Amino acid sequence: MLVAGILAVIAFLVLAFRGFGFLAWLAAAGVVLAGWRLSDIESPLAFQVSVLVLVALALVSGLPALRRRLVTRFLMPRFAKVLPRLGDTERIALEAGTVWWDADLFSGMPPWRKLLEFTPRPLSDDEQAFLDGPVEDFCARIDDWDVQQQRDLPPEIWALIREYRLFGLIIPKEHGGHGFSALAQSRIVTRISSRSVTAAVTVMVPNSLGPGELLMHYGTEAQKQRWLRRLAEGTEIPCFALTGPEAGSDAAATQSEGIVEKRLVNGAEVLGVRFNWKKRYITLAPVATLIGLAFRLKDPDHLVGEVEDRGISCALIPRDTPGIDIGQRHDPMGVPFHNGPIVGTDVWVPFDAVIGEHAGVGNGWRMLMECLAAGRSISLPALSIGAAQMATRICGAYATVREQFDTPIGRFEGIEEPLARIAGLTYLMTATRNLTCGALDAGEKPAVLGSIAKAYLTEGMRTVVSDAMDIRAGSAIQRGPRNTLARAWAAVPIGITVEGANILTRSMIIYGQGAIRCHPFVEKEINAVAANDLVAFDRALFGHVNLIVTRSVRALLLALTGSRLAGVPEVVDTRRYYQHLSRLSAAFTIVSDTAMGTLGGSLKRREKLSGRLADALAYLYLASAALKRYHDEAKTTANLGLARWSVELCLQRVQEALLGVLENLPARPAAWLLRALIFPLGARFRPPSDELGRRVARDILEDREARRTLTGDVFVPPPDEPGLGTLEAALDKAVDALPIETKLRDAVRAGTIDRAPGHMLDELGLAAGVITRAEYDRLNEARDARDEVIQVDAFDPETYKTLH
Repeated sequence: MLVAGILAVIAFLVLAFRGFGFLAWLAAAGVVLAGWRLSDIESPLAFQVSVLVLVALALVSGLPALRRRLVTRFLMPRFAKVLPRLGDTERIALEAGTVWWDADLFSGMPPWRKLLEFTPRPLSDDEQAFLDGPVEDFCARIDDWDVQQQRDLPPEIWALIREYRLFGLIIPKEHGGHGFSALAQSRIVTRISSRSVTAAVTVMVPNSLGPGELLMHYGTEAQKQRWLRRLAEGTEIPCFALTGPEAGSDAAATQSEGIVEKRLVNGAEVLGVRFNWKKRYITLAPVATLIGLAFRLKDPDHLVGEVEDRGISCALIPRDTPGIDIGQRHDPMGVPFHNGPIVGTDVWVPFDAVIGEHAGVGNGWRMLMECLAAGRSISLPALSIGAAQMATRICGAYATVREQFDTPIGRFEGIEEPLARIAGLTYLMTATRNLTCGALDAGEKPAVLGSIAKAYLTEGMRTVVSDAMDIRAGSAIQRGPRNTLARAWAAVPIGITVEGANILTRSMIIYGQGAIRCHPFVEKEINAVAANDLVAFDRALFGHVNLIVTRSVRALLLALTGSRLAGVPEVVDTRRYYQHLSRLSAAFTIVSDTAMGTLGGSLKRREKLSGRLADALAYLYLASAALKRYHDEAKTTANLGLARWSVELCLQRVQEALLGVLENLPARPAAWLLRALIFPLGARFRPPSDELGRRVARDILEDREARRTLTGDVFVPPPDEPGLGTLEAALDKAVDALPIETKLRDAVRAGTIDRAPGHMLDELGLAAGVITRAEYDRLNEARDARDEVIQVDAFDPETYKTLH
């Protein structure tokens, strides 16, 4: 019997580890029962009872008809009281978009081969040519300091926007646009944002959530023919009015209203809508000629249906329509892209202004949520990557060129630490952009992953730009044409706030939507209870039980073996990271299920817990993106260091998030049990080590190709332009002069010449014959270039009074 018991345990653990929960119960029960029946040894009564209970559990769990009769029909009413009740608005938001790799992470057994075999669509020849040609020219003609002072893009830049059809990046070619991919759109916005945030936002917004995208997906053919070409060519400048004083994060609470009514127009009765609204924070509103409006449609006279309140809808309204007050400007952190309020008072337009006309009535919220799922994945992540790559480019050069104590500042550990963070986060952010845009280009609309990309990449931007400001120190806080970083720093809070403030996105949206959409069974359980479908509920419930049992076993065994039991692809250099992520995915699944099971519908009000669960899911995804990037790109030493730094950061943050949930879960016995399952040997994951950080920092200081690869989307200005241009030129000269400086330092150590600062040392070296005249000239040229790039801007008092 002892042998039978041991075999039963082994059978259960093996099958459960591989995801066969009910089969594990049945196999264990069968082994024990067979051993009992074949044994001549008299077993104790307690053992016999235990065997019978095990057999009964196996039969009940493994036979659906029996378990429905004995178990499920009694559980279903109880679950109906516990499961969250979803209103129509909440349900539409939850159902928006699609699920993709996020669902695989939620499963607790991510299929890594699926991720590695996924091939993101590369840029087409046309897209690459557009990036290298018109976009490069557009960036070259922008003087961002002048834009800042004039408080607008100059007329020639607005003309280029129209000439290059930059408002039509996503509009199909048949309607006058470019029809570019999500990746192309992202890289274009990233390139422009590295030059000018104002220009990037101006280009970005019409290609994100707005009239163009709404028309493409939901407009009537007549509406597409009327507007899309004009939008692509820039004849019309669009804006989209969603946010109002009463409806910020809770956009569905809008008090903007449209009343269906008829009016006489040129002697004929015309069906239309009369609007009243107050909107604010609307980008491009001051210059917009076409207003997209989100509003609640009312039909008191039942002119378009039997229901009076028809719900959220969207409409397109020309600027010159009577009753519109538009043109005032907000001042978002001093960044001068156009943004302002719009007020509409008794604004009447024909009914064909409603997007989709009759088919679009009441579907506006769904339209907005589905389009936002894509827009969040592209626009602000692209803006964030532009800032991060620019900061990496600037600091990699500056920390080499700038010297203190006769040493480039990048050699000091105090600078190495933020440099490693800048480079590692930039790699991680770009990897996440590449994978998310790849999913979009494959036809997905990953709502949860889009929210993760928006929130965590804009937070990454905040960290990277802050570190870059610290490294640049005094020169970073003196505004002027030379200081590119200061303008990026001013714009950071904008990305954090718009398209769903990060506090809201992290604490409510990511896990709130993910727990239902991405979980293998929760949405099925909710729908089955709502439909009173016992068969569907039974299938979902016991599938859920199977998930909890198998992932608990999996999490425990992986924790006890240092993740070594996880089956992952045979990959170069990074296999252990895939194993660790497999372990943490299983851990996340059971922590998530325990939180949902013990808190029920109240979990959505426990925003600190749901925020930590969002952190865990987000960093599982970001780590997946980093591993995917390393798998797809050249296997260089620099890339490996960056991938390792990124994944080790993510592993530690997933662990930190899960521990935070366990430490604050109200059901303390469940939390204690989970901690024993997930971290039986303690919390072992650590942030990237100092040594790894040192290697990453050295790579962007010394490996020119690594630095170029990491910042490949940055616009690099000509070498005579103050700022990044002169910094790049100084870096080239400094690198060329390094061997000569080494000769001088060696001569000082040997006592051949005395120690002296800067040019004085060069003079001593030349006089003593340590260096040649040609080397002296090269060295002085490098020192002059260094002197130029460490200068800051200063203004006479009268000019200073006019600065913005």
